Amino acid sequence: MIERGQALAALAEHEFDVAVVGGGITGAGVALDAAARGYSVALLERADFASGTSSRSSKLVHGGLRYLQNFDLGLVREALLERQLMVALAPHLVRPLPLVVPAFEGARPDRLMGVGLNLYDVMSVDRDRLRARRGRRGRSGERGPGARKAGSARELAERAVTNDGGESWSPERHRVISGEEVAELLPALAARGPTSGYLFYDCQTDDVRLVLTVLGEAERFGAVCANRAQVSGLLEQGGRTRGVQVLDVETGARLDVRAANVVNATGVWADELRPDELHGEAELPRIRPSRGTHVTLDQRDLPLRAGAIVPAGQGRTIFALPWLGRTLVGTTDADYEGPLDHVMPSDEDIEYLLSATNDFFGASLSAAQITGAFAGVRPLISTGDPKKSVDISRKAELYETSSGMITITGGKLTTWRRMAKLAVDRLVEREARDAPCRTQEIPLGAPVALDELPTVEGVPAESYAALAARYGHAAHDVLALAAERGELAQPIVAGLPDLLAEAALAARLEQARSIGDVLLRRTRLGLLAARELLGGGELPATGGDGAAPVRRVAMALAKELGWSDQRTASEISLFEQEARAEGLPAP
Repeated sequence: MIERGQALAALAEHEFDVAVVGGGITGAGVALDAAARGYSVALLERADFASGTSSRSSKLVHGGLRYLQNFDLGLVREALLERQLMVALAPHLVRPLPLVVPAFEGARPDRLMGVGLNLYDVMSVDRDRLRARRGRRGRSGERGPGARKAGSARELAERAVTNDGGESWSPERHRVISGEEVAELLPALAARGPTSGYLFYDCQTDDVRLVLTVLGEAERFGAVCANRAQVSGLLEQGGRTRGVQVLDVETGARLDVRAANVVNATGVWADELRPDELHGEAELPRIRPSRGTHVTLDQRDLPLRAGAIVPAGQGRTIFALPWLGRTLVGTTDADYEGPLDHVMPSDEDIEYLLSATNDFFGASLSAAQITGAFAGVRPLISTGDPKKSVDISRKAELYETSSGMITITGGKLTTWRRMAKLAVDRLVEREARDAPCRTQEIPLGAPVALDELPTVEGVPAESYAALAARYGHAAHDVLALAAERGELAQPIVAGLPDLLAEAALAARLEQARSIGDVLLRRTRLGLLAARELLGGGELPATGGDGAAPVRRVAMALAKELGWSDQRTASEISLFEQEARAEGLPAP
């Protein structure tokens, strides 16, 4: 991405076809879609890219198996098709994940769950592919005469995740596996002696890296993106939007960004942009915020090779998932009425997650063992009708008001591309353009093979795979920085793969402006290793090598952003405040 100052100068100088407000996954998707169709695009984010809901998801790109219970078949089908497309467009970022639903004490796996998984399978692939695969394996997945042995559940899971053979990934049909195979995939469950289970597949990602990659592609098509640029109002002419008024959050300077169209893609904040217009002209759906809390745990405390569907009482379930070397547990789903900028995990939510996890795995985990915790607010859509017992939806909603502003909200991480298409289709329709959507064919970054990456002195062996998964081919840029400045080849936190070079790259190429930008989003160390960062609650903490992880990140940023010693100390203090506001656990 271009340097932030250059982006702001371009925003003030030029007039655009579309101004997109919001730098989460939906806004990034709208910017990419519109730019790829030939629109000139400005994108403005008031905090950091993906700093809202888009960095606080369950990290799943999935159909939403539980939505089948509500008969949201269209939503599930749409999400499953998008899941397949994302694996094809960003194979290094969106990776298959095996999931297990265990059974115990000799019981067969729940039959109703099996019916749901059958439906999930059918909706996951097109009919032609489904017929071809049934022909190879038989209608129920059993081996036919002369068929090759399927292998263990672990072998199947590894083959699905690595996508051996180079073909486009499509999920294996779900199947029943033995108790031994369940324990192999979920070692944390071995002591309970599972007797069987269902094995099926969804996909997983790093949500922030997905947003940044989409933004990078949007910029490649000509979009101009800037963070710390708060939209404070609309520019109007003859009652129609003609751009947005912008506050540079860093300097306090104000500028006008002129644009023929405005798209409000601020998610849970959508009601805050011209609320009188949004709610005064027509009966529009309201956003009903819902807080989702997650915790991370050391894999040694809860070892998993696959994800698990964990019962959580009252008919609810949560996930326990392997993610970036940790175990991720979540999510809660509770109405939320507090401030939206910093959403803290509540003690009650953490206790709820740990209690369900302990009951299911037969563990005795406590809050002292969590390595990170985070909470986000989902923009669920409510009709506002008190007569309806169920009026909450994960579907996307698009509406246009009299000024011409288009608002797109709701939805979920998996369906970001469809949401963006919905918004840009509206622009194309009202301008009678011939500009079909192209995002279904635009690769998101480029994968890289490990043997293509150069070996750099000082970079730990385990860092190469992590860099390839996070950056794809752009991992070359990180390693070039590490080679250029030897001190940047070292890990931020001893024993973990994230490099100081990533902090420098984030400031140089991704508009990272603070320590939190690096530790909470460009890397995910704030979610995975909060205690190592925060030490005994005193910053800067001391890492295993005697250095201070937070201070080392601050020094790497200082060199890139020109911070003085006084500014660097102030930024460390600001990160401490942000960590407390976000509810990061400390010893």
